[in-house]
Amino acid sequence: MTNTNLLSRRAFHSTALAGIAAANLSSLMAEDKNAFPKGTYVDMHTHLGQTWNTTVPLTAEELLRWMDAHSIAQAVVLPLSSPESSSYLITTDFVLAQTAPFRDRLIPFCSIDPRTSYSGGRKGLVEMLKKYVDAGAKGFGEHKPGIAFDDPRSMEIYAACAELKLPLLFHIDNQRNLDKPGLPGLAKALEANPGCNFIGHGPGWWASISGGISEADFGGYPKGKVAPGGAMDALMEKYPNIYADLSAGSGAGAISRDLDFGREFLIRRQDRIMFGTDFLAPKQGVPQFELFEQQLKLPAEVQAKIFRDNARRVLGLA
Repeated sequence: MTNTNLLSRRAFHSTALAGIAAANLSSLMAEDKNAFPKGTYVDMHTHLGQTWNTTVPLTAEELLRWMDAHSIAQAVVLPLSSPESSSYLITTDFVLAQTAPFRDRLIPFCSIDPRTSYSGGRKGLVEMLKKYVDAGAKGFGEHKPGIAFDDPRSMEIYAACAELKLPLLFHIDNQRNLDKPGLPGLAKALEANPGCNFIGHGPGWWASISGGISEADFGGYPKGKVAPGGAMDALMEKYPNIYADLSAGSGAGAISRDLDFGREFLIRRQDRIMFGTDFLAPKQGVPQFELFEQQLKLPAEVQAKIFRDNARRVLGLA
């Protein structure tokens, strides 16, 4: 064998191995590009900026550091467009701008107060929302106006979201999205808008995990064992387009008030429950981590759905 042939073979093998390595690297890069950020949770409910006059502003960088500390891969960032919703309005444009550099991890929603003036009927409303969708919004909310849940102006919002396939995250208590025990207003909205996925949050929603509640319970955090006949479970049984966001004291409290019922409820509704915190200020306490990491012992497949997979499916990220 001549040196020329040996070098030729070595060159061939070297070139071939380099080609294989390059192909593998290219494949890995393609996989990495399509992979989700690492983390245990997707948080369905956070806010940026200053929400209340008793809190300090939260920046995107601070939110991301907090997410890293708690193994949160991605978080939904919600505007607050209704005067009853918070001390300071948090506009959709602000949320879109603040999340723009971090869209792999921070997922913006959009919001329009249903009392907003606009022309063109539902077509005009859809066009307004479409601008936000084109800018990156993946859902609508936090929907938190001080009117009845089934007010005709809000019903137009729900219909527009159905047309655009925007999931809508709402808050119910005894001041915002007013409803009655049994949640007939919410039921009316679910019935009329099967193409819209509604995501429930707030004291009025989570109080309805139990039967026998009063309108006063919509404004608080009821304690004690869950009574049969809760409207929340009944609505989830009847309507496939209603989901639940576990955020805030209302979500954590509803599960922890009766851990046996709460665990069974999460397992039964595992395909329509989503982890959330309502984190909105530096150093805020969040009860969800202790609840899920120390008190509840959910099966791994249930945790995967509630912690991450349901949110990504509903938001169209999966």
